[in-house]
Amino acid sequence: MGIASATRRMLSGAALVLVAAGAVTACGSPQQAATGGGDTTPYKVGLVYSQSGALASYGKQYIEGFKAGLSFATKGTNKVGAHPVDLTEVDDAGDPAKAVSAAKDLIGKGFKVLAGSTASGVGLQVAPIAAQNKTLFISGPAATDGLTGANKYTFRSGRQSYQDVLTAKSFIGDATGKKVLVFAQDSAFGKANVAAVKAVIGGAGATVTEILVPADAKEFTTFAKRALDAKGDLLFVAWAGTTAPTMWQALDQQGVLGATTVVTGLDIRSSWPTFGAAGTKISFLAHYFDGAANNAEYSALKKAVGVTDLFHPDGFTAAQMVVHALEASGTDADAMVKALEGWSFESVKGATTVRAADHALLQPMFQAKLTGSGTDLKADLVKAVTADDAAPPAGTFKG
Repeated sequence: MGIASATRRMLSGAALVLVAAGAVTACGSPQQAATGGGDTTPYKVGLVYSQSGALASYGKQYIEGFKAGLSFATKGTNKVGAHPVDLTEVDDAGDPAKAVSAAKDLIGKGFKVLAGSTASGVGLQVAPIAAQNKTLFISGPAATDGLTGANKYTFRSGRQSYQDVLTAKSFIGDATGKKVLVFAQDSAFGKANVAAVKAVIGGAGATVTEILVPADAKEFTTFAKRALDAKGDLLFVAWAGTTAPTMWQALDQQGVLGATTVVTGLDIRSSWPTFGAAGTKISFLAHYFDGAANNAEYSALKKAVGVTDLFHPDGFTAAQMVVHALEASGTDADAMVKALEGWSFESVKGATTVRAADHALLQPMFQAKLTGSGTDLKADLVKAVTADDAAPPAGTFKG
C-alpha cells in the first residue's frame, strides 16, 4: 500500500445512566417537558461514507469506530447535555456525485454537522459544499493533502498523505546524501507517490529516483533486479491491486528485501497475507494497527469492536470532535469551528491536536514489523513517530 492508497482505502458507557435518563423523561408530562424540562432538541449529525463499493471495508471500520467514540465521548449517553445525538447514515459508495447529493440533502434538512468521506475524491467535493453552507465537515479516512486547509469549515479525523511520507523518512533519519528509490506502478497512483517522495524526502536532501513498472505487468524479475542494482538506502514501494503478491515474491527472490530497507504502508489486516513470505522482511509505515498505542480511548474502542484495525481510530476521533463541537453549539457552525481550532485531546493513537492555521490533525504515526505467517500475522510496534515529527508544513485556508 502506498501513501495515496487510502483514496481506495482507520474508542462504553454505563447503561444505568441511559436507563435513568429515560426514566426521568418518561415520568414527565409533555407540558413539563415544554415548559420546565429545558431544550432537548436532538442534534442531527450526517455521516456520509462508503457503506458499499471498493472502500466498503474502510467504511465499516469508520462507522464502528464512530459509534464507539460517540459512546466514549458522551459517557454512554449518546447525548450532548440534554440533546440526543441523532445520526443519519448515507452510503456514497465512493462516488463524489452521490456524496455531494447526500450532503446537499442533509444540509437542506437542517443538518449543521457532516462527517465521513472514506475516499479522497469524495472529501474534496464535499468540502466546498460545507463551506458554501456554513456547515461543519469532518472528513474521515480520506488521506489527500488537499483537505487540509481546504476551508475554515473543513476538518479531518484521519491522517494525510504527507504524514505517511514523513513516517517513511523516519526510517533513514537525516536524509542528506541518502539514496531513495521509489518502486511503483506506472499509473497516476504510482506517479503521485513518486512526486510526494521527491517533494518530502528529496526536499530534505535525499536523491530520489524511481522504477515505474507497467500497470499491466505480470512478471517482475527484471524490475526487481534493477531495484537490487540501485543499491539505495531506502526502497519505497507504492503498489495497489491483485499483482501485489507476485511483485513482493519477486523482490524477495532477488534478494532486495535483505539488501536495503524496504518500506511500504500497512493496510487493513485482511490485506496482510498478500505479502506472503516477504511480509516479515518489510518495514511498514503505519497510520494505525491494533496495539500501536495503549490508553483509555484504545481500551474503549477495543471493548466495542474487538480487534481494532486501520480506520477504527478515524471514526472514533471524528466522534470525539463532533461531541466537542456540539458542546460549543448545536446550531452555530462558526462556534463549532472556533471550539475545534487548536483543540488538543487524547485519541486512540495518543496525543492529538487540531492545528488552528489549516486544520491539519497532528497525531502520532508508527513504524511496524509483521511477525507470524499466513492469516496469523501480527503487527508489532517498532517506533512511534511523534506528532511533531510527522507534522505536515503549516498552511493557510484555500477557500
